[in-house]
Amino acid sequence: MKKLEELGEFGLIDRIKSQTSLKNTTSFVGIGDDAAVIDQGSHYSLLSTDLMVEGVHFDLAYHPLKHLGYKAVAVNVSDIAAMNGIPKQITVSIAISNRFGLAAVDELYEGIHLGCEAYNVDLVGGDTTASRAGIVISVSVLGEVTKDKLVLRSGSRENDILCVTGDLGAAYMGVQVLEREKQEFLANPNMQPQLENKSYLVGKQLKPDARMDIIHELAEKGVVPTSMMDISDGLASEILHLSKASGNGFTVFFDNIPIENLTLETSTEFNINPVVAVVNGGEDYELLMTIKQEDYENIKGILDLTPIGFVNNEKMNWLVLNSGEKTEIKAPGWK
Repeated sequence: MKKLEELGEFGLIDRIKSQTSLKNTTSFVGIGDDAAVIDQGSHYSLLSTDLMVEGVHFDLAYHPLKHLGYKAVAVNVSDIAAMNGIPKQITVSIAISNRFGLAAVDELYEGIHLGCEAYNVDLVGGDTTASRAGIVISVSVLGEVTKDKLVLRSGSRENDILCVTGDLGAAYMGVQVLEREKQEFLANPNMQPQLENKSYLVGKQLKPDARMDIIHELAEKGVVPTSMMDISDGLASEILHLSKASGNGFTVFFDNIPIENLTLETSTEFNINPVVAVVNGGEDYELLMTIKQEDYENIKGILDLTPIGFVNNEKMNWLVLNSGEKTEIKAPGWK
């Protein structure tokens, strides 16, 4: 039997899915998409959950609790956005150690309430318990979507246009900057953080935003993507998820991927290949989607939505570099 580290996160999910069967006819979509889909008759309910563990998903040496609370809400709302849905309610469960006082809990929930306000969702419950070390945060989100607007990972068709929201790679470079500052602080506790000109990158890592604005814009223009998911584990990883779900291949042009100049400058500063930062870096929480060619004219007015490729007829996934070289997309994803 393989060891857990050999199986990896996605292998583990596939293993659990293979051992799971759905018994209720209302369970329309189970494990394998950004959210579960429950048939409510007149519409679908969407259910998703995310777990954030101190020392694995965040470092309190540089992640303010208020920002952490907001991020915990945003990353869950992002899963509902990826299904073309609208978030409605969340529950929040926390495990917290005795090294934290009441003021720390208040600060965390201040961020959670700000996230609820930003995305118009209600905090309706949860659980609290002790932790032997650190903080664990689990958020579950309930959303809904009309049956004709539901978008799954599996719906792309040949020649569909592949699009992405926002820009990529900034969150990955943001964490590189924060880790450098942490190491410099440990070496010299009297040093002052040098983050002024990196605020955009740091903000994308510490306080990402779910792209509900794009979901609303698509609805206003009458466009329903053929497939969609959010980018949490890196563009390459998500391309492979869409490919596996649909059985299709994708061609992505690196030159078309939206990248902030600061991301490129900082990758050079850190001697990191920008392809690595942009294609394999995670936690962007932007939306990756395919649309029908006939919808292209309708989406041209959405300023923060960029075509980056297309669904090919090869059933292979290719990244075309600026040089014209074509390389197969492979991604380990988050482990």
